[in-house]
Amino acid sequence: MFKNFKLVDKVVFGRGCFNQLDEILNHQRTLKSQGIIFLVDHFFKKNDQFLARIPLRGNDRIIFADVTNEPTTFYVDELTQSIKNHSNLLPDGIIGIGGGSTMDLAKAVSLMLTNEGSAADYQGWDLIKVPAVYHAGIPTLSGTGAEVSRTTVLTGPVKKLGINSDHTVFNQMVLDPELIADAPDEQRFYTAMDCYIHNAESLTGTFLNEFSKSFAEKSMDLCRQVFLENGDRAEKDDKLMMASLFGGLSIAYSQVGVCHALSYGLSYVLKLRHGLCNSVVFNHLDAYYPTHVSEFRHMVDKNHISLPQNLTESLSEAQFDKMADISLVLEPLWENALGKDWKSIMTRSKIKELFSKM
Repeated sequence: MFKNFKLVDKVVFGRGCFNQLDEILNHQRTLKSQGIIFLVDHFFKKNDQFLARIPLRGNDRIIFADVTNEPTTFYVDELTQSIKNHSNLLPDGIIGIGGGSTMDLAKAVSLMLTNEGSAADYQGWDLIKVPAVYHAGIPTLSGTGAEVSRTTVLTGPVKKLGINSDHTVFNQMVLDPELIADAPDEQRFYTAMDCYIHNAESLTGTFLNEFSKSFAEKSMDLCRQVFLENGDRAEKDDKLMMASLFGGLSIAYSQVGVCHALSYGLSYVLKLRHGLCNSVVFNHLDAYYPTHVSEFRHMVDKNHISLPQNLTESLSEAQFDKMADISLVLEPLWENALGKDWKSIMTRSKIKELFSKM
């Protein structure tokens, strides 16, 4: 059966379009609610100039999302409960403003406000049954594709796995390249490499089709313009924001692959950011993505990035086993990368050997 892919309902793109947020949200406001919750990356906590641009009305409020670490199911539950404790009414919407982690938190909280239990109960595919409250994503970093994806990646008590659901998809995206202008260079690079790797894994996967290929090829071209060519930073930010969007769409009708499967295990144990883990892992995957790994290293050198080395040298055997356990659960990723008989190719010992090089 063909996948009936859910897209974001509405998208606005352009420099300064963040200023339209009040007008956009006005259509969602009701008389009886606890207002709109703006879930904002704690990076902006002391940025009074930026915070003043958030269109607070009535019962609206800002909650700062602590994204020092990757989002956890525990933190989603904590945020959800704090919103419920504030009022017995649902908010008119959850607006995620920040990087991929903040947008994932916004998606997860919007879901858990209408679905009983813990976020950990819904880690998997199509387990959500009740639609979320209205939710919108406003990226201040570009690369993860969280603004367009049907998943919210969470680390749970026993695994790192997304809440994958049509109900996860944002109702609105606000894509303003001005908002990513001040991103620190290393963070900008690692987040963008998530996008580059989305494209590489989509284009070389067994699930490849014209839908995913079209988006991945354009996104890959934009990534190359941003990180391999000289040019104006503002123009590059425009391109990077679109690369992230297209990169997210490139895996919507296909899948990611070896890098993401291993990255989930590595980040679970080491508690490192997703983009950084992807970059560390991808650097050791010459056997699977030789052309793209070579180009990735060129980007690393040209942009003066120093990749961490020897991250796993002091890990215990139990930690290696845990990383392998988490990676092996992601069967669609392995099948996309290696085909239906992937289990005969990618053994537990092979996975642990790859981790030992990182």
